[in-house]
Amino acid sequence: MPFGHAVVIMVITLALSRAPDSVEGAEFARQVLQALAVHNAAFIRAGLVPPLYRSKVRYRQEKTESFQDALCVYRQGWGDCSNLAAWRAGELLLSGELAAIHVRWREYDDGQRGYHVLVRRADGVIEDPSRLLGM
Repeated sequence: MPFGHAVVIMVITLALSRAPDSVEGAEFARQVLQALAVHNAAFIRAGLVPPLYRSKVRYRQEKTESFQDALCVYRQGWGDCSNLAAWRAGELLLSGELAAIHVRWREYDDGQRGYHVLVRRADGVIEDPSRLLGM
């Protein structure tokens, strides 16, 4: 496990709790998740996790937002949109594709606000790992 792993996750979670339903919070999430994608590429390169779509990991919404790396998600067997997108983006980055985290800000029918995390492929196509894995 990389040095400072748990501390980084705690700092990210605390920072998100300050503005989870704002456009600024969504931009902060995008930046952090892009860094997490690079971090995930190291787990993939080391063979500690398989390709996302062959991993048997499924989508599940978290009760409280936290960003988990691919190894944590693989071990628990599920992840939410942020975790799955960061894993997939890391996989694509490792293959040489300039993939990026894409955050879509949303206002829901019930008045809630939040964001959904996706992957923007190098050709501009938006990929939604959560939908592909059971959302």
